[in-house]
Amino acid sequence: MSSIKDRVIAIIAEQAVLEPSDVTMDSTLEDLGIDSLGLVESIFAIEEEFDISVPFNANEPQASDFDISSVAAIIDGIETLVKEQS
Repeated sequence: MSSIKDRVIAIIAEQAVLEPSDVTMDSTLEDLGIDSLGLVESIFAIEEEFDISVPFNANEPQASDFDISSVAAIIDGIETLVKEQS
């Protein structure tokens, strides 16, 4: 099974219609061309992939405890949620 990092990058790349190799840890979703709808779809795909609930409010992203400032921040958050669940 691939790592959480690889799986999250694959989901983000698919949403951005990019190759996973085009997604860097420093990339922001905006850099990758992912808009708010794409962000919501990415969050749903991540929740489904890892069977977790991401504490993210699409209506108020700034009010969320979940950091979406970069790909690295998203991966860190997912890894934490997966650990908490197990």
